[in-house]
Amino acid sequence: LPPSHEYAPRQAQAEFQLGVGTPQQNACLSPTPLGASSGEEVSFVYCNFNKFLKNNPKTMRSWLRILEEVPNSILCLLEFPAEAIPNLREFILDSVQNKSTSDRIHFISWEKNPFDHQARSSSLCNVMLDSHPYNGHTTAQDALYAGVPIVTRSDGKDMASRVSTSANVVLGLEALNAVGGTSEYEDIAIRLGTDSAWFRFIRGKLIDTCLSLPMHPYWDVPRYVRNFQTGLLLAWKNFISGNPIGHIEVVEKSSERRGSTRQTIDEIDKMRRNFLRGDEL
Repeated sequence: LPPSHEYAPRQAQAEFQLGVGTPQQNACLSPTPLGASSGEEVSFVYCNFNKFLKNNPKTMRSWLRILEEVPNSILCLLEFPAEAIPNLREFILDSVQNKSTSDRIHFISWEKNPFDHQARSSSLCNVMLDSHPYNGHTTAQDALYAGVPIVTRSDGKDMASRVSTSANVVLGLEALNAVGGTSEYEDIAIRLGTDSAWFRFIRGKLIDTCLSLPMHPYWDVPRYVRNFQTGLLLAWKNFISGNPIGHIEVVEKSSERRGSTRQTIDEIDKMRRNFLRGDEL
């Protein structure tokens, strides 16, 4: 589902429901998000829903420093795998300056339904802290389309460490790319958690790309599929003609460069419904 600029209101003491409430209200589904002795409210929610193996100790230490610089913020992680949590907890306690910081780190269970998992990003996260050296891939796209900005390190040299960097460039969110590495990564995340005006601007800019018509190039799957099909046909024609292997350039018609429209989406949806009914396309 596309994101919304406004969060659906959640009644006090109401049980968690997907798509309802702010990340601060939902607080990573914890009854004591800031610790059992705290009566204060959560100020900001950082998340990472990737496998633990995508991170390294340096990345985890960055997250801890971010928490310590943003009062009453929490970090929401995925139990993936749950067996690793005791070791991670031990590492956290050994790394933090203030032991109460560990009370602000929480875990949610794995969600088998990918659509519910995507919806949880919007309900639980203000910002995603990207993994390094192995970025989020599908998980990152789920977060972005839920309207959750991603802060990423952009000093990696391989594809796996630059996935979110590329996404942010196409989406016009280069300000979230930490070209300078660890310190800049932390600074960006801290600013988002303490500068509410800048956070609203960044989040609003991201959500606008998801809702725009004609569709933004990053989200325009019909346009991507059309161009990919064209590229495959060009490759096949090149092969059967006996030509040497070379670069393939897909050139769009001027009428297609503006992106898919509502009419395009409705036509594709009609074809999908016909296909599910067994009708001929």
